[in-house]
Amino acid sequence: MRMDTIIQVCEWLFLLYLLGLTGGYLMLDIIAAVHLRSYMEERALASLPYGITGFEPQISLLVPAYNEEATIAASVRSLLQLSYSEFEIIVINDGGKDRTLDVLITEFDLIPFPEAYDTRLTTKPIRTVYHSTSHPNLRVVDKENGGKADALNAGINLSRYPLFCGIDADSILQRDSLRLVVQPFLDNPHTVACGGTVRVANGCEVTNGFLTKVGLPTNPLALFQIVEYLRAFLFGRLGWSPINAMLIISGAFGLFHKDTVVGVGGYRHDTIGEDMELVVRLHRHLRFSGKPYRITFTPDPVCWTEAPEDLKTLRNQRVRWQRGLCESLTKHLVLMCHPRGGAIGWMAFPFMAIFEWLGPVVEVFGYVFVSIGFLVGFVSFKTWLTLLLAAISLGILLSVSAFFLEEISFHVYPRLQHMFLLFLCAILENFGYRQLNSYWKLVGLYQWHGARRGPGAPWPGKAPGKPANSTQPFTSPWLVYCV
Repeated sequence: MRMDTIIQVCEWLFLLYLLGLTGGYLMLDIIAAVHLRSYMEERALASLPYGITGFEPQISLLVPAYNEEATIAASVRSLLQLSYSEFEIIVINDGGKDRTLDVLITEFDLIPFPEAYDTRLTTKPIRTVYHSTSHPNLRVVDKENGGKADALNAGINLSRYPLFCGIDADSILQRDSLRLVVQPFLDNPHTVACGGTVRVANGCEVTNGFLTKVGLPTNPLALFQIVEYLRAFLFGRLGWSPINAMLIISGAFGLFHKDTVVGVGGYRHDTIGEDMELVVRLHRHLRFSGKPYRITFTPDPVCWTEAPEDLKTLRNQRVRWQRGLCESLTKHLVLMCHPRGGAIGWMAFPFMAIFEWLGPVVEVFGYVFVSIGFLVGFVSFKTWLTLLLAAISLGILLSVSAFFLEEISFHVYPRLQHMFLLFLCAILENFGYRQLNSYWKLVGLYQWHGARRGPGAPWPGKAPGKPANSTQPFTSPWLVYCV
C-alpha cells in the first residue's frame, strides 16, 4: 500500500472517529433532553409540601474513611441531619494512621459494643464495633486496612437495612438527597441501583456540613471540571438511563439493593474502579439470569464533592479512572454483543469500549499524526486545519449543549456572570484541557495493560480479594483471545 494511501486512510479514520463520538453523544443528548422534560414535569410536584410517611425503605449509609480526621466529624454531623424517615450511618475506619477513630469517639460519645453480625462478604478482620450513646443511628467500625472495596463490604455485613448508600467521607449531601434517590425504588420494584448527580463544590460555601451558597471556583482546572461533570451526568448517565444501559454509578453517591449486591459477591478487592465494576457485574448477572431489573439515574439528588485544583492530583485521578474503566470492561467483555445483552450489550458496552476504553489511542495518535504530518509536509494545510477544526468544533458542541441543558432544567448557578463564565469554559476546555485528558487516559490505558501483563500481583495498596460469585457463561474463543 502506498504511503499517501495510508495517510488518507488515517485521516479518514480520525475524522470518522470524531463524527461517531459526537453523533453518539448527541444521541444521548436528545434522549436526555426528552427524558428530562417529563422528569421536570414530575419534579414540579416537589414544590408541594412533603410529609415523610414512614413507609419509605430504610437506608444504611456507608462511609469508608481512611485518614479523614480533619473532616470526618463535620461529615457525620451533616449526615445526621438528612431529611429521611429512617436511616443508619456506619462509618468504617479502614485502618488509618491518623486520629480519625479518636475524633469520632470524642465527638459522638462512642462506646465499644460486642455486636453479632452475619459475615456474608469476606473482609479484613474487624477490630471493634462502636455505638454512639448520643446518636442511636450511628455506628463506627474499626477494621484492618483493606481498601475502599473491603471497607464497603464490611459496612454491608453490619448494615441492618435493605438498601445501602456508599458515600465518600469528604462529600456533602443535600438534605433531601435520600428522599429523592430512593424514588426509583418506589416507582419500580425491580430497581436494584440508582445513582444521583455529583457536582463540584469548589467555590461554594459550606456551613455545618451543608452547602449553603452555590458559587464558582477561581481555579481554572476546577472550572473546567464543572463543565465535565455537567456533560457526564446530564447527558451521559441521563441518556443511558431510560434504556436501562447505564454502566457507571459514581462511588461518591449511589443507592443499591443490598441482597442483590451480596448475591453477585459485593465489591471486588482486585480492581481500582470498584464502583463501575459492580454496576457492570450487576448488569451481566441479572441479564444472563433473565431477571427483570432496573439500574437507573435520577438527576435531582445531589452530592457535592471537592475537585482537584492541581495538575498532579488531577492527572492521578484521571489515570486511576481510566485503569478502573479498563478493568471493568475487560472483566465482563462477554456482555458485548451477546444475544442476551440487550441495550447494555449492543449499545452502551460497544460505545464505551470504542470511545472511552480504546478512544484515547485514536485521539492522541490522531492529533500527533496530523500535527507531525503537517510539520513535515505529508499532510496539507487544508487537511490539517479541517481535522483540527472538526475536533475542536465537535467538542465545543458537546460541552455547550451540556451547559444549555443544565440552564434550561436545574439552573443551579443563578448569577449571570456564573453563566457567562461556564459558557466560556465550555468553549475554552477544548483548547488543550480536553487533549490533556486524552493523554492522561492513554497513560492509564498503558498502565493497565502493563499491570495485567505482570506476574498477577494485586494493585499497589490493595488487599488481594476473592473472585466474584458470578459465573462466566456463554464465553467464546474470540472473547478469550480479547481478554
